[in-house]
Amino acid sequence: MSSAFSKVELQRCAPSSTNLPLITEENASTEVRLLLQQYRERFGRSDVPGIVMCFATHPALLRGMLEIAGGLLFADGLLARHQKELIATYLSLRNTCPYCADSHGYLLVAEGGSPELLHALRTSDLDSPLLTDPERALLRFAAKVNMESHLITRSDIERMVEVGWTEAQVAEAVHIAALFASFNRIANAFGLPSPYPGLV
Repeated sequence: MSSAFSKVELQRCAPSSTNLPLITEENASTEVRLLLQQYRERFGRSDVPGIVMCFATHPALLRGMLEIAGGLLFADGLLARHQKELIATYLSLRNTCPYCADSHGYLLVAEGGSPELLHALRTSDLDSPLLTDPERALLRFAAKVNMESHLITRSDIERMVEVGWTEAQVAEAVHIAALFASFNRIANAFGLPSPYPGLV
């Protein structure tokens, strides 16, 4: 993590990839170009992240992922944005995905996190006083979904309820964790570099 990092705006690197070529707007279909324009309008951005361009290989996939992004990932739901960014950053670090770890580490700070919290996630220090007991349980559960979903039993859900989460929130955590297991692998396989090198 860069010691110079603060909540000021960081310069985001332009999208690129080293393994598979990204779709560009110049070579995209009319349908994809329209979807990318809708993305800019919906999220108020002039640029399009590399991970979005990975999905642009298939218009239907891109359309679906933009709906998931707007309706689930980048919105308060049963879980707050801060909690979703905790999961996204922690799992991306565990999955060794620099692109997603730095992207969502940046967003976590934008949602009220700190460089010290990023350090705790990077070092898997879930006993950090910067995390609440429910957040610790959330991250441990998400990690189990990420790597050992076949071992999850009803008792795992009951433990989450005991620390204050509802079953509906646990279900949302399952979806967030599973989505990032996928996103991390897509970003790594395409060869997306970090948009904020050295952030986390």
